[in-house]
Amino acid sequence: MSIVKNILFRANASSSIGTGHIMRDLVLAKQYPNSNIFFATQNLAGNLNHKIIESGYELVDLKSNDLNELIQVVKTYKIDKVIIDNYAIDYKFEKALKKSRSVELMVLDDTYERHYCDVLLNHNISADESRYKDLVPKWCELRCGSKYTLLRDEFLKEKELKREKLYDFFVAMGGADTANLNIEILKLLPKEKKVALVTTNANKNLKNLKEYVKNKTNIILFINSNEIAKLINQSRLAIITPSVTVNEVYFLRVSFIAIKTAGNQEDIFNFLRQKGYITLDYKEIDLLKYKVKEVV
Repeated sequence: MSIVKNILFRANASSSIGTGHIMRDLVLAKQYPNSNIFFATQNLAGNLNHKIIESGYELVDLKSNDLNELIQVVKTYKIDKVIIDNYAIDYKFEKALKKSRSVELMVLDDTYERHYCDVLLNHNISADESRYKDLVPKWCELRCGSKYTLLRDEFLKEKELKREKLYDFFVAMGGADTANLNIEILKLLPKEKKVALVTTNANKNLKNLKEYVKNKTNIILFINSNEIAKLINQSRLAIITPSVTVNEVYFLRVSFIAIKTAGNQEDIFNFLRQKGYITLDYKEIDLLKYKVKEVV
């Protein structure tokens, strides 16, 4: 396999978009240790630009999601391969980009949209390669399913460890908790049970969350934790969204309840429900107190 010299990731993180795209892209970037890695992102409120810089990658600040701006970045940095992880970029945009600069194009997709790319990655456990028929060019290489799941090193290491269960519940509604469900969930959980609640600074409701848990000794709030795998492994039950987090919890074989908070989670949500896992729509959140009793 030839080494790709310059690779550009095009993704965003924010309080409304969430943090999952950038986090999984940082994992994917590690698969190219001999390449120069660049991240082109918009400077949105609640972004993860600090994570990109901490990981040692060059950050390119975009003013917009304009095609011509991205083409100029590709030209300036002599990019050979563009990896797109952005719901706001579609088939027409991808085709124009590829035709303009003749770059290799890889797209991350988990909603079965039409794409113009050389490689398509859907790394969710629910991914179904057959559903991409007629959605990508005939030459496109499909990488679908748990075989391609992007897992941080901490999960691979944690898989080998048997931890004491310090927490009854691990709660993670995404780094930004865009549906603002954390407090509602905490109110529905038994007050005597220990809870590990994780979030990030991208959560625009963080101030209210801190105030709510302040005097509750059974709840420990973890902000921007670098030990998510450990916390999951130390928990009896995970309450999560049907997103990238499902792949992680599933890998560690921890029981979970998945609560759908966004449309792009529909595929994993339906897959889990069909397989008999406990799932809830966010509109059914009041049922959580009963579902928890089925497991704990």
